[in-house]
Amino acid sequence: MFVRSHEQDITRTSLLRKHSTMSGRRVVVFPSVSELGPTLAQLVSSRAERALSAGRSSFSLGLSGGSLVSMLSKDLPAVENLDCSRWLIGFCDERLVPFSDPESTYGLYKNQLFGKINIPEDRILAIDPSLPVQECADDYADKLSKAFSPEQIPVFDMLLLGMGPDGHTCSLFPDHPLLQESQRTVAPISDSPKPPPQRVTMTLPTVNAARCVVFVSTGGSKAPVLKHVLEGGEGPALPSALVAPRQGELFWLVDEPAAASLTSQVERPGPGAKL
Repeated sequence: MFVRSHEQDITRTSLLRKHSTMSGRRVVVFPSVSELGPTLAQLVSSRAERALSAGRSSFSLGLSGGSLVSMLSKDLPAVENLDCSRWLIGFCDERLVPFSDPESTYGLYKNQLFGKINIPEDRILAIDPSLPVQECADDYADKLSKAFSPEQIPVFDMLLLGMGPDGHTCSLFPDHPLLQESQRTVAPISDSPKPPPQRVTMTLPTVNAARCVVFVSTGGSKAPVLKHVLEGGEGPALPSALVAPRQGELFWLVDEPAAASLTSQVERPGPGAKL
């Protein structure tokens, strides 16, 4: 009886995976953050191995702030035999504040994660917060251009994104003109509706050029906007719904509280599953 039930679970998971990948994304639900975090860390590690085994000189990873900082700082160093010496790390967006400011995404990762993994300092691409916001964006775009030469648009192996309660991602906010940006890879924003107002952000062309994009969204407060982004709703599409990698994978890793309002099919992997 147990064998038949287990086989049925495997078949159901396979069908759900087929359904979700047909729509260009995989929505994966975990009981809680404590199960989600280790799976995310394993996914990052596996995509790093895939990139390097394919002959690329480095594995390029774009980081975001918020709850991702503590999650990655806890679970990524716990991955067995993790080697980050050939990783190249950038940031999907950044607040224009000193690195010592608690709002600095780079500063948070430097204090909580980078000292726990063997990532060379010269392989971390950060903004120069001493520059005015326009010059800061231009300088960061130049750093990415040099690191990803000769690509016109930087193609990251993986971008890790969060989503705000208004549906924003990176520093791309609802109804903001930057959602229409089609030429720049990185753009400044001086009127962010969420403080601090001055930021630097990847644009949608850069985000959608990535080989793999992973959203992480947790908590019951995200349930309404997650449903709107994944299943549609009234009004213009929210920024997070505009993320659709042109030739890459798209994952949504969420916990049960965030997924509470979803009616579309999702994956619910068992303990220890790898994506």
